[in-house]
Parts: sequence; C-alpha cells; structure tokens
Amino acid sequence: MSIYDTKGRIFNIQRFSIHDGRGIRTIVFFKGCYMRCAWCCNPESQEYAIQTMIENGKEKIVGKDVTVGEIMPELLADENYYRRSGGGITLSGGEILAQPEFARDLLRACKQNSLQTAVESTGNAPFEAIKEILPYLDLYLMDIKHMDSAKHKEYTRAGNELILSNAKKIAESGVELIIRTPVVPTFNDTAEEIRAIAKFASTLPNVKEHHLLPYHRLGQDKYAGLGRNYAMKDIEPPTKEKMEYLLSVAEESGLKCQIGG
Repeated sequence: MSIYDTKGRIFNIQRFSIHDGRGIRTIVFFKGCYMRCAWCCNPESQEYAIQTMIENGKEKIVGKDVTVGEIMPELLADENYYRRSGGGITLSGGEILAQPEFARDLLRACKQNSLQTAVESTGNAPFEAIKEILPYLDLYLMDIKHMDSAKHKEYTRAGNELILSNAKKIAESGVELIIRTPVVPTFNDTAEEIRAIAKFASTLPNVKEHHLLPYHRLGQDKYAGLGRNYAMKDIEPPTKEKMEYLLSVAEESGLKCQIGG
C-alpha cells in the first residue's frame, strides 16, 4: 500500500499559522489524545470518536477520516509561502502519536514533496512510535508540563515518567527539539516549578530553546458546546508581569527562552 493511502482522523487544517514552528505554516490537527489536561483549549481533540459540537448555536461535526493523499494538495497549496518564510507543515492535536502510522506517512509524504516538517507532541507514547517519525522530522515541539509526576497526573491524568524518558531519547536522536511549557496558574506557575523544568531542559543534549506558553481560556466555549464542564473557569490567565518574571527564572538555565512559540 502507498503511503498516500494511509488513513487518519483529523478535526482541522489551519493554514497561514505563525505558531507551532517557524515561518508561515499549515497545521494539521489530529483527533484523539492519551491525556486530559485540565486547561486543554481543544477539547474536541481529546476523543478519537467523531463528535457533534454546538458552535454559535449550530451543530458542527468534529472529526473526519482522510487519507494522506486527500489532504496533501491543501498542504502543498501554500508551499511558496513556506519557502519564503522558512515555514512548513506542523502536525498537532490531540496527540499525533495516538495515530502513529498516519503521522509517519503524512510526514514522509511532506518530505517527499520537500516540505519542512514539525510536530507538536507531549511524547507520551512508546518510543517505538516516536522512532518511526524521526527520519521525516525537522523539528519536535515537546511539552514538559511539570517535573512532579503526582501533580502532573492530577492535572493531566497521566504521569510524566514516560514523557521525561522520551525527551532524553528525542534529544539524543539529533532532531531539533524545543521544550515548551504551558504556564498554568495553580499547576506550575511558581518560580520553583518553572526552574525545575528549565533545569531539566538544559540537561538535554542539543536542546537550545525553552518556550513558556501563557495559559488562556480561548477554548472555554468549546466545553459547553460538547456538554462538558470546564474545570479551569475560575482560573485567571497569568499577567504579563508574572510571565516576564518566570521568563527570567527560566533563563537561569542558560537556554534561549521566550514567551509564546
């Protein structure tokens, strides 16, 4: 079977993005995730099942099955913008590693068409799945959310042991790895917590950057649209001053640090 026949389930393709990698990018959002982060801004990504969500008072079907070949024309439509800006394709989610064959073959097709590739992933999957995508990958954007496994599990329903182990293996592979941390009040917004993550990131070979991503509530309405409760509704986003302070803390690690990414 051709890689262009490999099937996967997605819920969005976002063109002309300037996030989740360098330059102008097209982001493919995978359906399904192993974790349940309390602050997730894409709750429609968590379930692999195709869902109905109420959006602006109307029903919207979330999720569709596609082949690599079916979506490649849309990804190639903006290749001139990618080349001029240093951009490309980013696979996000959900968790792309929950659909490892589709992720691998989509990345492989992108490389066959000379597109730069990136993934946004927690790395919370067997390393065998990660190893399959590395040959076709230019950039791995990896969340390290907390160094304490118990607190990590309390807020995400998953411990962090596998994630930290995979971070080391990805860094050792030679693929460019950028560590990202969503800064979430009540979860990890103290100097001690950010310092611990930055210190860990600085021990990873070839890792040069650590991005702090401020928590926001832009996905809150989606929870209501799915008939779900948003557990973080009383949590205020961190202030600019708080983010700048935590940035200075992260910079103690010697890595290149920034807010957003």
